[in-house]
Amino acid sequence: MKILILSAATGGGHLRASHAIEKYIMENSTGNEVVVVDALKSISFVLDKTVCDGYHFLATKTPKVFGQLYRKTNEESLLSNLVTRFSSAFSQRLIPLMEEQNADVIISTHPFATEMVSHLKSKGIVNVPLICLMTDYGPHRAWIADRVDAYVVSTQDMIPEMESMGVKKELIYPFGIPVGDVFFSKGDKPMLQKKFGIDADLPTILIMAGSFGVTNIMSIYKDLIKLPADFQIIVITGRNQRLFDAFSPVITQSPKKTTLVYYTDEVENYMHVSDLIITKPGGLTVSEALACNIPLAVFDAIPGQEEDNANFLLSHDMAVKLEKGVDPGKTILSLLDDSKKLERMRASLENFDKSQSSKNIFSLINELCEKNQK
Repeated sequence: MKILILSAATGGGHLRASHAIEKYIMENSTGNEVVVVDALKSISFVLDKTVCDGYHFLATKTPKVFGQLYRKTNEESLLSNLVTRFSSAFSQRLIPLMEEQNADVIISTHPFATEMVSHLKSKGIVNVPLICLMTDYGPHRAWIADRVDAYVVSTQDMIPEMESMGVKKELIYPFGIPVGDVFFSKGDKPMLQKKFGIDADLPTILIMAGSFGVTNIMSIYKDLIKLPADFQIIVITGRNQRLFDAFSPVITQSPKKTTLVYYTDEVENYMHVSDLIITKPGGLTVSEALACNIPLAVFDAIPGQEEDNANFLLSHDMAVKLEKGVDPGKTILSLLDDSKKLERMRASLENFDKSQSSKNIFSLINELCEKNQK
């Protein structure tokens, strides 16, 4: 069986989810081939750069405008129809890829790819099952397309709203967003603490800058280190060199023990040694933290999908929110001092078990392929 996964690099989550599925299938089955393709790059370098750079600019420089567009395109309106027409127009450029790969099933982890493949299915150009994997904790109309055979969503909570958008309930599978098995495996905590130079006797707060990086994380850090409580901090800046360089001199004067990390392929291990994570609520970062059962403190949610993610976490008692205009240090201190709240949050995290997500998705792939061959 050949499985084609279409994604895009607007943020890091779409590709990370794609590769999590790929890794699971290749490690847990034989005779299957998985190909992950960036759909936008395969169509046009200019289109890919325009969409990705445009998303980055709107999300980071003009978040209010991004939020307005997000809400408008979630309505049954002219703007929503224009998004559909845009995707349909470019779908013809996917045809060479479809013919080259000749896949038995297609998984889409990006709304543009979902719409394009759906359009090709409506024209009879593609005749294999299409699975749409939504990578956030709230639905958006951009993901919904006529010829999708199954929607894999992050949580049961999304089903009623998706039904209101016209999706049949039997097509919705709340398996969760797939993340690597390494996030579910706790590993050897004492060994990891020794490896990273983490004091086993102190609580550990992990601060993550997110896939784009954020500059106001520095002010959060400076408020944290003023707190009287005893704890240590890990800061992962990602590939944000400017932020890394800004932190380097600051941590040398910090009263709190701080480990500064640039880009790392061991995020899961840093999560495993931490007791609380401070992060922007991107869909995959949230999913990875949930898999590690770490309570979250979320900040700077981009209006739109990140707000949906934050609201999901808050409504299920898995996170606290660092509000603008409120001292983040006080919010964190209040949480660290409230052992009962932390216990409730950890219990909520444990109850939200999506460790079988990739396995369930693979079973769904097999089921849809078998039906399609009859």
